[in-house]
Amino acid sequence: MNTGKKRRLPAEWEPQDAVLICWPHEGTDWAPVLERLEPVFIGIAAVITRFEHLIIAAPDKTAVENKLRAAGINPARVTVCEMASNDTWARDFGPLTIYENGTPVLLDFEFNGWGGKFPAALDNQITGKLHAAGIFGTVPRRNMEIILEGGSIESDGAGTLMTTSACLLNLNRNPTLNKNEIEKKLTAEFGIEKFIWLNHGALAGDDTDAHIDTLARFCPHQTIVYMQCTDSADEHFTGLNAMENELRQLTGFHLLPLPWPKAKFDSAGNRMPVTYANFLVINGAVLVPVYNDPENDAAALNILQTAFPEREIIGIDCSEIILQHGSLHCLTMQIPEGIFNRVYESLSS
Repeated sequence: MNTGKKRRLPAEWEPQDAVLICWPHEGTDWAPVLERLEPVFIGIAAVITRFEHLIIAAPDKTAVENKLRAAGINPARVTVCEMASNDTWARDFGPLTIYENGTPVLLDFEFNGWGGKFPAALDNQITGKLHAAGIFGTVPRRNMEIILEGGSIESDGAGTLMTTSACLLNLNRNPTLNKNEIEKKLTAEFGIEKFIWLNHGALAGDDTDAHIDTLARFCPHQTIVYMQCTDSADEHFTGLNAMENELRQLTGFHLLPLPWPKAKFDSAGNRMPVTYANFLVINGAVLVPVYNDPENDAAALNILQTAFPEREIIGIDCSEIILQHGSLHCLTMQIPEGIFNRVYESLSS
């Protein structure tokens, strides 16, 4: 597709208007642990609203607003939109924003529950409903016909996209498209000039088929941070070592390894996909998942301070979140500058 328009997929560290999250409720898999989980979401909301606006999709607007107000969160920094949802992983069903000749456009890709693993019909409608409600003002929304999750791609904002073959080439997403066809479509929509395909690396307990945001992330100044496993007895050692070797073959990037956290298991003995790569960059800060693993948590925070020296590095305890096989970045979707309708800022106060 040659439209004559220059398109660019911004990096996460570029200026933002807001962050989108989806509130957990009794109709989600979070139901048994809601009493423990909601304080985590309230804590995330408190931190985000220190720096920028927060948009929340929730089945009960009044209930969520009351909980946030009781926690002392500034209501002028929050917009709650009442709508149904299957789950809470806004990264994968939220809008992906491009700039087209400098003007923002929302791309609404299809979401099929990570290859049909989980119900997703309600989540797949959330971006469209938010747009119809006027949350994004007059910014156009483009309905995309292919399946793509936000957590499956990383952009450096300068035309390079990093992803994994295990996810984007999985037959449970777009079975009629081969690698070249996928590259062609993403090049057209995102203005991609260079692809980095990682063919190795995955986390036990990950339902996403190796989303890149669990493994390796772009940072400013041509830096990539990535999960490094140095324990040869760990089941992840071979795959992550091969991924590290792939990254070392890249030219023009500075590599920073993140520490390998202690293994975490759920009550049934299943290993959880604990990762420090699942951090969220917002205006002025980086929110980093931590897991009650003092030595490794501290090391991860220090490394990300090196990667983002001008931002505040804030640890968010994700010990409860990880029980549903995701972490902090998976729960959130940044809304870049020029998109959020400021009318809602005054209406929500």
